[in-house]
Amino acid sequence: MDWANPSASTVSGMKLTNIDHIGIAVHDLDDALAGYERLYGVLPILRETVEAQGVEEAMIAIGGSFVQLLQPLGPQTPVAKFLERHGEGIHHLCFAVADIEAALGHLAAEGARLIDKEPRIGGRGARIAFVHPKQTNRTLIELIELDLAHA
Repeated sequence: MDWANPSASTVSGMKLTNIDHIGIAVHDLDDALAGYERLYGVLPILRETVEAQGVEEAMIAIGGSFVQLLQPLGPQTPVAKFLERHGEGIHHLCFAVADIEAALGHLAAEGARLIDKEPRIGGRGARIAFVHPKQTNRTLIELIELDLAHA
């Protein structure tokens, strides 16, 4: 491994550019944010409702990545179902990609089980897609392509 050039470990057709965020499911977003402020001295840089995802989310910047706290908007949303099954905790890991269509094409060609075969719009207006956790060691993976001019 070339630690000075970690991108050398990528393979053709797929380029992960960053760990964009770690999504954490919570029952009460205000309570979770108060805990992060009290314990770690951090405040969210963004808080928004993403109706299409069924969540209210807050993004806390940590270096070049984020902690994303997710509160479900209702009992039938994916995050609410996750909380019911697993309780609060890490919901997903999100990798930034330069070209989400190319990433999804590569994953499909490799036989990956995709939740989203086409990108959709998520928080921050970004194009996102999910890879099924049964495909990735029981970890839900989100891919995100950010329009850096508007992120």
